Amino acid sequence: MIPAVVIPAVVSAGLLAEVVRGDLVESVHLGHLVVLRPDGSVALAVGDADAVIYPRSSLKPVQAVAALRSGFAPADDAELAIATASHSGEEAHLDAVRAILAAAGLGVEALGNTPDMPLDPQAASAWRAAGSGPAAITQNCSGKHAAFLAACVASGWDTATYLDPAHPLQVAVAAEVAALTGDAAAPHVTVDGCGAPLFSTSLRGLARAFQRIATAAPTTPERRVAHAMSARPELVGGTGRDVTTAMRAVPGLVAKDGAEGVYAGALPDGTAFAFKVLDGSHRPRPAILAAVLRLVLDGAAVEAGAALRALADSIQVLGHGRVVGEIRVPFAGGVSEAGTPA
Repeated sequence: MIPAVVIPAVVSAGLLAEVVRGDLVESVHLGHLVVLRPDGSVALAVGDADAVIYPRSSLKPVQAVAALRSGFAPADDAELAIATASHSGEEAHLDAVRAILAAAGLGVEALGNTPDMPLDPQAASAWRAAGSGPAAITQNCSGKHAAFLAACVASGWDTATYLDPAHPLQVAVAAEVAALTGDAAAPHVTVDGCGAPLFSTSLRGLARAFQRIATAAPTTPERRVAHAMSARPELVGGTGRDVTTAMRAVPGLVAKDGAEGVYAGALPDGTAFAFKVLDGSHRPRPAILAAVLRLVLDGAAVEAGAALRALADSIQVLGHGRVVGEIRVPFAGGVSEAGTPA
């Protein structure tokens, strides 16, 4: 039996993407999307702008802000960027994680995240060839966990229990989530794939959090996170990753992907967005992301146009090894005065 709490999300969902093969729509991806203007008003909504979701790794920039406020002192943009990352496990990613831990006087054994292989196929092959198996440091969330541990050391908090929701660090994270999202309702709390506590947000609240991070005053923890992410996008994702491609294509963009079809981001002017693909699929995310960026950039999209087209086409519909269709994003046709798809 389907729990009643999921039914409103299904009923209120809108069409985010269509998978076209030949001249037939073969599949559709439903979900929720919101785009906020710099003043916080809704420019575009598909589905329910206030749908309650688990933001998954899209929450990492908020968690990094909490780590900074709790004493994490990264030596440079690389160490702060890796704290926000779902990294691919490439050597530069591992080096940044090790540097955070070393500065805190800790080794990789202190990491409490779930062991895994690198996401990047070449990095995984090299790691395996070196005789290594799944490890905490190569799991994509190890940067966040290293920052968590560094904050605990700086604040004199226990490092062995840092993943307990009642730990002072996680209490600080929960407070930061509430402050940056502006969500009034108490969040659902569960465990993320990496083992850290995970707090639900509204979709609008997630977009609002990115808006506040992107537009924060200089020297604030929020602005430091925004700067590090846009300055070192290769550390936030990795080789060939859509989040890295998008931030390279659009200067100043702060964006973060999350598991189960989640994405959020904001531009320096305060335009912000968040979306959730309801079936949790990764497949339509690059096309939806590219469409949103084209809409919010408007005339300024010329310079980023080629990169965004490549991003939109990065997931191909193939038949016998050749392209025979496309992933189409219906809402990309425009925005009406009411803020709904034209």
